[in-house]
Amino acid sequence: MNFLGPLLDPATLPDPTQVATPLFIVLVLIELTLVHRRRLKGDYETRDTLTSLIMGTGSVLGGVLLGGLGYLCLLGAYDMRLATIPTTPLSLFLLFLLDDMRFYWGHRFSHRIRWFWADHVIHHSSQHYNLSTALRQPWLSGISGMFLLQTPLALIGFHPGALAFVGALNLVYQFWIHTEAVGRFPRWFEAVFNTPSHHRVHHARNPKYLDANYAGTLIVWDRLFGSFVPEDDAEPAEYGLVKNLGTFNPLRVATHEYVGILKDIAQRGLTLRQRLSYFVAPPGWSHDGSRMTSDELKRRDEERKQ
Repeated sequence: MNFLGPLLDPATLPDPTQVATPLFIVLVLIELTLVHRRRLKGDYETRDTLTSLIMGTGSVLGGVLLGGLGYLCLLGAYDMRLATIPTTPLSLFLLFLLDDMRFYWGHRFSHRIRWFWADHVIHHSSQHYNLSTALRQPWLSGISGMFLLQTPLALIGFHPGALAFVGALNLVYQFWIHTEAVGRFPRWFEAVFNTPSHHRVHHARNPKYLDANYAGTLIVWDRLFGSFVPEDDAEPAEYGLVKNLGTFNPLRVATHEYVGILKDIAQRGLTLRQRLSYFVAPPGWSHDGSRMTSDELKRRDEERKQ
């Protein structure tokens, strides 16, 4: 025992996602049943739901096969730590807040850098918004390099086991906000926490809603860093991608943007800078201006409405 509370063994902390997964499935089935009976607002499509469940299963398998690489890198960073922060309830709470801000920036990068978007786009590929959408997760996150954003936390002294624990808690929280069945909460709650209303905006393909509300648990990061957009009842969210896939094939859903990157960089006559830009520029960027980024789509929409 110390002033931070009882010491915990970070290596033995449970995986909250494994504990919560059976509950996730039960809640999806409950929401699906009530939506079909028209007792809840929402929309389910059988093929879409099955695709989301398959993507979720593949994500778990991908984590088992590829997730160890990132964890080993975090262990290496922890070996070079500047201090040792004991794992206690209080330090886990502090770490959760820091990691939630890390999630915000990682999520923002995932929408603004095409290489990261190639991984994250899977989660946005459904044209429906329900609890099963929360389970639509990428398969290849282990190779994206996003884990590097956690290395500063390991370097200052937080154990990788603690990092994995709070990161999983954050993902568990985000499950329930993927629904149309919940309207808005009291103003104070909407001001602090990510909610279904805020996250519906994030999943919308409407130009005014693009690249907004990146929060994991706390919406305060979006308010602080200028990316918050409120849900507008006058403009209901349309879900999916700017250009929807038109397929329920899980393999295509998992890999389509990686394939797109490879096709783009293989074009003849490009400079090295142009080829690199197809990796690091925002999604929608093209060397010849034949496509539109989210910023350009939003600007065109604003001009149209004037």
